[in-house]
Amino acid sequence: MNKEIQIIECPRDAMQGLQNIIPTKKKADYINSLIEVGFDIIDFGSFVSPKLVPQMADTSDLLKLLKIKDSTSLLAVVLNEKGAIQASSFSDVKVLGYPLSISDIFQKKNTNKNISSSLLLVDKILNICLQKNKKLLIYFSMAFGNPYNEQWNKSILFYHINEIRKKGIDFISLADTIGNSTKESIQDIYIDTKHNFPDLDIGLHLHSQPDLVYGKIESAWNAGCRRFDVAINGYGGCPFAQDKLVGNIPTEKLLNFLADKNIKHSLDLLAFENAYNQSRDIFN
Repeated sequence: MNKEIQIIECPRDAMQGLQNIIPTKKKADYINSLIEVGFDIIDFGSFVSPKLVPQMADTSDLLKLLKIKDSTSLLAVVLNEKGAIQASSFSDVKVLGYPLSISDIFQKKNTNKNISSSLLLVDKILNICLQKNKKLLIYFSMAFGNPYNEQWNKSILFYHINEIRKKGIDFISLADTIGNSTKESIQDIYIDTKHNFPDLDIGLHLHSQPDLVYGKIESAWNAGCRRFDVAINGYGGCPFAQDKLVGNIPTEKLLNFLADKNIKHSLDLLAFENAYNQSRDIFN
């Protein structure tokens, strides 16, 4: 089927903040159910310090239990060179993701590095990706505003995107880290970003309060976005958002939007129903 949209399902983002450690087999069963749905990419795990994110300590073991299909690529988040080497050693991991903030304060909170150090690290991760034939995705966090009283404007965002572009990286996502985007800012920032960087593949990783989700999806689509990060039921989100109602864009809300607008996708809706039911057990 010809499709008009690329969908990234994010169970890693959804699970990583849970206090209770989910058994590896249970995680694998859930992610295998997502693979059956046919998502383009699944953000399934991360290679980071177990002390930093205990829930992701079993990512290597998890990989051994996954039933990969050619239609779905696995994405792993990394925060340092060691994690990139680990992630790239697995043939089933096709994409490495690195969060680069345009806020120095948030970058230090999230990765314990400033922006300058992170840019040097990106060079190392990119070199590993090139050697191992992996794709590198850069998430630009704080792309829609800054809560730390640092200077923020589109010119700052564009400066950092251009720094990444000059490295030869063409796969990026604009992240609404704390859920403060609006329909207007999504349209404004996405359209201007695409205009300034027409050669880049630009997706969106939005967070939102439940009642604003549909409007944000519609605004993003109308602005030309064709790649969305989502999570079933909107689980997860940013711990720095300071609002428990702010979560990821729910997969089912995106599917409702696509149905309303008769937009083609390649997801198996029966398999999605099964995965949705399994998610209730995971995130009870």
